[in-house]
Amino acid sequence: MDTYIRAVNFLSRVAGVTAALLIALAVLVICDIVVERYILNLTTIWQIDVVTYSIVGATFVGSAYVLMTRGHVNVDILPLHVGPRARYWLALFTNLLALAFCVVIFVLCTAYWYEAYSERWLSNTVWRARLWIPYLSMPVGLGLLILQYLADLLCLVTGRSPPFGIQDKQDAEDIARAQAQEALGSAP
Repeated sequence: MDTYIRAVNFLSRVAGVTAALLIALAVLVICDIVVERYILNLTTIWQIDVVTYSIVGATFVGSAYVLMTRGHVNVDILPLHVGPRARYWLALFTNLLALAFCVVIFVLCTAYWYEAYSERWLSNTVWRARLWIPYLSMPVGLGLLILQYLADLLCLVTGRSPPFGIQDKQDAEDIARAQAQEALGSAP
């Protein structure tokens, strides 16, 4: 089980780096657009597509890394104000619900990607990009997200990590103080 968790965390880190590289690519292509269009007075053909597909791809591929690092926005009012046992069941329920949602979206996106691949869809732009290539980021990213949810679920059920990252002895004030110190960059 530890090997699975380490492997998934490694894949999530690789996906995070890949997402960052896709965003960097989008920034470089935007710079190219500015130079070509406004300085050299040339038309841009492929650049808008590459920027759009890179940002969307980064969003899907990077989602597992965001989940692993708890970098997503969440509302933790309820978990902070319930006891440890209720917090555990709430975490279990929300993890299972999120996992089920991601599985459904994964199945739908995979079917959509396969349709684009098998019917050889092309973009509506002058570039005529093969759409299965950028659409592949949807099932890949969601597949990695599902693996990360399963790893998080295993960590929760086996006690390797506390529910919502909140230790049993912590209360709302302790957590708020720790988050404020982290945000301000001061030592505890």
